[in-house]
Amino acid sequence: MIDLHSHILPGIDDGAKTLEDSLAMARIAVQDGIRVMACTPHIYPGMYMNNKAGIQAARDALQQEFNQHGIALQLVIGADVHLVPGLVEGMRKGLIPTLNGNTRYLLLEPSHHHAPPRFEELVFNIVVAGYTPVITHPERLVWIEDNFAVFGRLVHQGAWMQVTAGALTGKFGPRAKYWGERLLGEGLTHILATDAHTTGRRRPVLSEGLEVARKLLGDEEAQQLVVGRPDAILRNVLPSQTAPLPASASRASGIGWLGKLFGRR
Repeated sequence: MIDLHSHILPGIDDGAKTLEDSLAMARIAVQDGIRVMACTPHIYPGMYMNNKAGIQAARDALQQEFNQHGIALQLVIGADVHLVPGLVEGMRKGLIPTLNGNTRYLLLEPSHHHAPPRFEELVFNIVVAGYTPVITHPERLVWIEDNFAVFGRLVHQGAWMQVTAGALTGKFGPRAKYWGERLLGEGLTHILATDAHTTGRRRPVLSEGLEVARKLLGDEEAQQLVVGRPDAILRNVLPSQTAPLPASASRASGIGWLGKLFGRR
């Protein structure tokens, strides 16, 4: 499996604090079947002042540690980028890394508590500039409840969505589980990722969320969430040449998406 959202680099954001933390997280990931992991620390001016060069250097140092400790986990770079002015310019100048360093795909983190002003317009501007924003953990956003239709429109405009695997198993509470399952069930999820920060509740485990996705979407689409589309991202495949999203579970089956989920148990 391929995990495209993690905070495994030590000491540069709110994820792993020490090298020992990073090594322990990596061992959990490998045991879970993850073979490639994107190091995606926050880039948030005024709080996490990371940049592409610093992330690359931290990745290289951590990869060397993994190799020396016999940990079979390949690291690639990226960033969990907050929606800030100058984002497109920063990518073009090589200051902000896209996934795998230089693809058209980037992780985009919206404000957690409030819908950003002109959010749809700003995301569309990123698409028009030639990039594919992958919006991170929409299921956990406080404002999704009153704005769910926004995410359907964004997918239609060319944005991608990343749901957190742990949300599907209830690790972020029943609300995030509900919205995560709904995003999958309505055909609005391109990839699953761990958004791993620690070895505890937010550990790098994809397999448990993958099982929920299998029950809702079937084996083929579930594999697209953790192998097919993530691999296409790393190879910079055009979005139009990747596996299409499935039809809404409700439309495809004639039963509700929750009914489909529970009916597959």
